[in-house]
Amino acid sequence: MDAATDDCCSTQLIDGDGAFNVSGLDHFIRTVKLASCGLSYAVVAIMGPQSSGKSTLMNHLFHTRFREMDAFKGRSQTTKGIWIAKCMGIEPCTIAMDLEGTDGRERGEDDTAFEKQSALFALAVSDIVLINMWCHDIGREQAANKPLLKTVFQVMMRLFSPRKTTLLFVIRDKTRTPLENLEPILREDIQKIWDAVPKPQAHKHTPLSEFFNVEVTALSSYEDKEEKFKEEVAQLRQRFFNSIAPGGLAGDRRGVVPASGFSISAQQIWKVIRENKDLDLPAHKVMVATVRCEEIADEKLGCLRSDEGWLELEEAVQSGPVRGFGEKLSSIIDAYLSQYDEEAIFFDESVRNAKRKQLESKALDFVYPAYTTLLGHLRSKAVDDFKAKLEQSLNNGEGFASSVRMWTESIMLEFEKASADAAVRQASWSASKVRDKLHRDIESHASSVRSAKLSEITTKFEKQLAKALTEPVESLFEAGGKDTWVSIRKLLKRETEAAVSELSDCISGFELDEETVERMQQSLRDYAKQIVENKAKEESGKILIRMKDRFSTVFNHDADSLPRVWTGKEDIRAITKDARSASLKLLSDMAAIRLEDEKPDRIENVLHSSFIDRPAGAISSQNRIEGPTDPLASSTWEEVHPKDTLITPVQCKSLWRQFQGETEYTVTQAISAQEAYKRSNNWLPPPWAIMAMVILGFNEFMLLLKNPLYLMVIFVAYLIGKAIWVQMDIPGEFRHGALPGLLSLSSKFVPTIMNILKRLAEEAQANSTPGGSESQNANSRISSNQMQHSDRVSSTVSNASVSSVGSSGVDEEYSSPNLTQRRRTNLPEAEFS
Repeated sequence: MDAATDDCCSTQLIDGDGAFNVSGLDHFIRTVKLASCGLSYAVVAIMGPQSSGKSTLMNHLFHTRFREMDAFKGRSQTTKGIWIAKCMGIEPCTIAMDLEGTDGRERGEDDTAFEKQSALFALAVSDIVLINMWCHDIGREQAANKPLLKTVFQVMMRLFSPRKTTLLFVIRDKTRTPLENLEPILREDIQKIWDAVPKPQAHKHTPLSEFFNVEVTALSSYEDKEEKFKEEVAQLRQRFFNSIAPGGLAGDRRGVVPASGFSISAQQIWKVIRENKDLDLPAHKVMVATVRCEEIADEKLGCLRSDEGWLELEEAVQSGPVRGFGEKLSSIIDAYLSQYDEEAIFFDESVRNAKRKQLESKALDFVYPAYTTLLGHLRSKAVDDFKAKLEQSLNNGEGFASSVRMWTESIMLEFEKASADAAVRQASWSASKVRDKLHRDIESHASSVRSAKLSEITTKFEKQLAKALTEPVESLFEAGGKDTWVSIRKLLKRETEAAVSELSDCISGFELDEETVERMQQSLRDYAKQIVENKAKEESGKILIRMKDRFSTVFNHDADSLPRVWTGKEDIRAITKDARSASLKLLSDMAAIRLEDEKPDRIENVLHSSFIDRPAGAISSQNRIEGPTDPLASSTWEEVHPKDTLITPVQCKSLWRQFQGETEYTVTQAISAQEAYKRSNNWLPPPWAIMAMVILGFNEFMLLLKNPLYLMVIFVAYLIGKAIWVQMDIPGEFRHGALPGLLSLSSKFVPTIMNILKRLAEEAQANSTPGGSESQNANSRISSNQMQHSDRVSSTVSNASVSSVGSSGVDEEYSSPNLTQRRRTNLPEAEFS
């Protein structure tokens, strides 16, 4: 049978064919709880001839249930292979091992291999070996115990064990010969056998006492003196209590395999023995320790991986920082390392410590990702805190550099505390890489914020400069004063220095190096200069319009900015020259950029000498004759850098030609208005004509004096003629030429006569009904109308003298407001009655 259900748990460890019962041994160890014994256990094996009562002795001595021989069935092999059982009632835990008897007929004389193997196995795993022998074999040369002892001593040479094994010779069926007399004889026989056994050179002279503690005891016959036998066995049993104590039967504990490694040790020992190899027990002990410690370490690592506390901690770490992470994790690891130490304490120290380090290393490798995740959370939180606190400080108006420095120190200190809290005691992990990464992240964010803030400040002052310079510069260019560029330079310098000063104050909190501050200030100055240059380029594109506007303003307005009335007394040539000079001043100002305080250029002088001081005919003839020496026949100005040139000399020449062509009509209109004014104010004929009229018309004049009726007719004719003159607006009709005036008057003459006659008839009809008084009123009204007509005529004559410098439909941009006023005044005059 493989196992019994009794309390001692008898189990066949090795069967008769040498097969090792691994599962049976594991079941036995679990049942008797051997693994928890550590080093506090002992193994007792019994050897002896077949049918010598070994199993009976073990059952009585240790209260086991090994199978015993049935004497009534004859002597035969009872125990096959090797059996083990727990010794009941003995402390510490003791394991009894019952070996197959030697010298059995079942295996024959030549089959001694299993005997030697089982003997070697028993010596390797046992602390105490009982040698069961008959009393009558003591002193006999051919005794049955001699082959057994030879086998024991021979296999002992193959063991390299550091400890002594106790050989307890149990003399069975003792006689009346006292034990004191039998023991010396037995020891002498044992010594002879030891001396006769071949030994390695290293142990040629090694005494028996170096390998064995020899003990001898004797028992009465179980069959003849059963009660005596049981009494003596009970006394012998007492020797097995506390057998592992110093001086006990198993007092030498050197090389003892811990109980948890007993199964592995037994398996490996039997494997080596079956392979007929020398059994090095110290090396075997290291091997067992290695295997068992690895098993324990793997078991503890598996427990760590499934530990609820660890799983909760790992899950919490995935979602964010965990306070007390290092302490919690260290406690969990410590718990499993302590369990390992408790279970592996009895194994070889070097192996135990090495496997402990491996366990610790594997455990730390297992939990390291959680640690790095936690550090990542701490770093992210620290970066977010830095961003929020820095923004808050800046919003409160604190200095940038001081805020960055203060919060960097604060955040790094908090991170140090948090990383220290996350540190695991068993590990020497360093958070320096994460700390350096955090520091780089903080510096990167601070740098980006610094760049953004500086860019914002720079943009603010650029907008401020653009607002302060654009419109004033445009106004200065439009005004075209004497010192346009001087005023622009003063304006640019004043606004730029003010902006630079404010910029320096704004960026003082950034604690920038001097080079950076100077670079920003210079950039702002360059930007301001660029604004002026861009505005100058923009205005240079509109120079022709500006020149025409300036010419129109100067030409059509007097020194008091009042509209000019062309009365014939004005010097149109001088006025034209002044207007062109003013326009030329605009052209010279816009020809080049003059932002540098250097010596003045000659652009204005060149242009003035070319366009004003020299008549147009001379210019064109010189262009034909002296083209190569023309100062304007160039693409650059003297003493002006090409990059500062806005309008080249050649372009100036072209613009001036176009300007002259578009302003000639204005001058022509002024001259025409002046001549018209002269004509409208010169109604009297020449003096000689008046003298001729007086001389030749003296008779007619006298006739009129003599006949007043002629005067009345002439007066009526005068009134009708005056009415026709005013009603048809004859001066206005001839304003655009004689032929258009005649055609217009011919079409209006008949309707005008009919209208006058109709009104006279209506008034005559109205005057026939009232009395004389009404007739007088009518006469007074006629007189009043005549006066009004006279005033309107004079007004018309006056308006005819006003200048009209604009062209109808050709260039409305320069039309004179006087002409428009006159046209509007003529509309009500058509209603004259």
